[in-house]
Amino acid sequence: MGRLVTRLTRLSRSVVGRRVVVTGAGSGMGRATAHLFADEGARVAVVDIGGEAVEQVVDEIRTAHGVDAAVGFVVDVGDHDALKWMVAGVLDTLGGVDVLINNAGISLINSAFMEEAEYEFNWARTLEVNLTAHSRLIRLCLPSLRDADGGGRVVNIASTEAIVTTAGLAAYAATKAGVVGLTKSFAVELGRVGVTVNCVCPGPVNTGMTAGIPDEAKETYAKRRVPLRRYGSPEEVAHMTLSLCLPASSFVNGAIIPVDGGMTIRHT
Repeated sequence: MGRLVTRLTRLSRSVVGRRVVVTGAGSGMGRATAHLFADEGARVAVVDIGGEAVEQVVDEIRTAHGVDAAVGFVVDVGDHDALKWMVAGVLDTLGGVDVLINNAGISLINSAFMEEAEYEFNWARTLEVNLTAHSRLIRLCLPSLRDADGGGRVVNIASTEAIVTTAGLAAYAATKAGVVGLTKSFAVELGRVGVTVNCVCPGPVNTGMTAGIPDEAKETYAKRRVPLRRYGSPEEVAHMTLSLCLPASSFVNGAIIPVDGGMTIRHT
């Protein structure tokens, strides 16, 4: 009989019992992320602007994992007061925040040739939802994140539009590049108090934002630009997000990780 070998690994890959806030959780990558954390034993605050979407995702998670597995908040993340209300509600219902996933985002047309009023509105609205909300939520959750057992985790969802971009999406590209910068700055500042801050940059993924693109166009684009020759799924992005929040990922901080099938490294 062989001698028993002492277990060499010491770091946990479990998120059981972790209290997680996911914004934009009513659909797409946010929904997949909320479900994945719940599947792995976390308790999830499902946050989205759409009431029906929040209710549906909460019901799905509770049906699978019990009534304590999820709580819902209908919030416009661009509203500072609403964010304060939401965080207070999370602290009251879940008792704290161990993980914050800043996923909520919008994509509004911002062309240099647009009429001024529309351009200004789209620019301001995109900025407050895609970037300012991330900053505000990190600050609002910080007292709880600092107290998280094993260290708090923040993952900001940016986009490969921070690396390569599309004409007519000036505000979207600017905010996603801003999220990268925000991630790096907060990673440096919050690392000293035990909170890691990382960023995921999804590439072409089948979500609500890309639903209007014809399948034939998606296929053509993927074959031309993506080494894996396909669009990704929301769950594939969610798994990277989860990985950054594992207790075992305690030394990953300030990372900017594309999840794009290799799109951004392809030259020809």
